[in-house]
Amino acid sequence: MGENQDMKSRKPFLLRISPELFEALEAWAHQEFRSVNAQIEYILKEAVRKRGRAITELRQSGADATPEAPHSAS
Repeated sequence: MGENQDMKSRKPFLLRISPELFEALEAWAHQEFRSVNAQIEYILKEAVRKRGRAITELRQSGADATPEAPHSAS
């Protein structure tokens, strides 16, 4: 039940990447006995951890929101 509940709490989204990057991620995932999706999630979690930010900290700071586009100087 825990794993099924965890799947329901995930947010699906479309990710467009090059076929070459997908092949590299697929090979890496295979080496670590993960799906490509699980490998991407693992890589992203590690990147967040290395930046010294907790996932809950990101949610509280509003980092889940879509960032505004940078203003261009005209």
